[in-house]
Amino acid sequence: MLVSRKKEPNFYNKDNNMELILKQDVQNVGFKDDIVTVKAGYGRNFLIPQGFATLATPSAKKVLAENLKQKAHKEAKVIADANKVADALKALEIKISSKAGGEKLFGSVTNIDIAAALEAAGQTIDRKFITSGVVKRTGKYTASVRLHRDVVVELPYEIIAEV
Repeated sequence: MLVSRKKEPNFYNKDNNMELILKQDVQNVGFKDDIVTVKAGYGRNFLIPQGFATLATPSAKKVLAENLKQKAHKEAKVIADANKVADALKALEIKISSKAGGEKLFGSVTNIDIAAALEAAGQTIDRKFITSGVVKRTGKYTASVRLHRDVVVELPYEIIAEV
């Protein structure tokens, strides 16, 4: 007698991708509670075992929709707080001094230096939310600071040579 096994549902689409619900923010993938499509190997071998994501089954999507509906009014308060911080950041004038020979810096200025300058100015922002690139010359530049998934601030700063 031949007994067939019950087939597991196929969560992959034809391009060998899979849908996942993120449990926390993952850089270059998405934010917490987002439904994302990633390559099957990345999801199966990294995101799910590390606890960063779960499979986006129909029942999990329904639970997520209900949770997001309940969090919607709390999210409005968080966005309002992020906008207040954004206004405070826009009012700041950041100057970073670094050793330089002429216009060229000895070393470079990165998001770590910008985070330190912001902390000295009274705003504590985690360096992973600051995107500036590596700067190796004096002058005026801008960095983007992500305070919330919907609130991104362009922060102007100036690099001056130490005397």
